[in-house]
Amino acid sequence: MIRNSTLWLSAAAALIAGAASAQVQEARPVTDLNLRSGPGSNYAIVGVVPADTMVMVEGCVESAKWCRVNHAGASGWAAGDYLAMSVENTAVPLASGDPRITYETMTYEEDNDSGSVIAGGAAGAASGAAIGGPVGALIGGVIGMAGGDALDPPDTTTVTYVRQNPVEPVWLEGEVVTGAGIPDTVTLTPIPDSAYAYSYVNGVPVIVEPSNRQIIHIVR
Repeated sequence: MIRNSTLWLSAAAALIAGAASAQVQEARPVTDLNLRSGPGSNYAIVGVVPADTMVMVEGCVESAKWCRVNHAGASGWAAGDYLAMSVENTAVPLASGDPRITYETMTYEEDNDSGSVIAGGAAGAASGAAIGGPVGALIGGVIGMAGGDALDPPDTTTVTYVRQNPVEPVWLEGEVVTGAGIPDTVTLTPIPDSAYAYSYVNGVPVIVEPSNRQIIHIVR
C-alpha cells in the first residue's frame, strides 16, 4: 500500500483556532458500519464499528468513498458516505465533497494472495444497481425512523431462519447499513410467519421491510 500524503485543514481545529491548519485524524460513523479488508463492498468484513464511536482516519482513496480507519487497534476500510466530521456544528460525511473536508489520500494495491475479496463478489454486479442510502437523512439522524421512534428488530426465530436459509447473494454498489433501501432489481425472499423478507447483499444477510424495501436489520 502506498500513501500520498497531503496537508489538510481540520474542520474541528478551524472552529477553535480560526484558519489554523491541522491534519484531521478523527471521524464518527453515523450508523453501525462494516470494516472491510479493502476499499469496496466486495471485500471481506473484518469488523464492525458501532455508531457514533470515534475512529482514527488513516487516509481515504479518491473522493473518500472508502477510508482506512483504526478502531480499538483494528484497521480496516469503511464507507466514507457514513463517516462524518463536525463542521460548524453539522455532521458532514467525508465523501460529501464538501471543500471544508480534506483528507490524506491513499492508493490501494491488492494482494491477490490475501483472500480478502469475497468469492464471487463484484461491486455493482446486479445490473449496476446501488444500495439506496439516503445519506443526508442518515446524517440528519432520521435513520431507523419508520412510523415510530425506531424500527423494531426482528425476533430470534426470524433471524435464525435467515441464517439457516441462505439465498443467492447479490452485489451492489455502496455499503449495507440499517435504514438503507434495496433496489427493485433485487428479489426479496419472504420469511415464513413473518411480515419481513430478506436477501444476502454484499456478503451479509439483511432483513427488509417489503413495503418500502428498507433494511431493518443486518444479521451478523
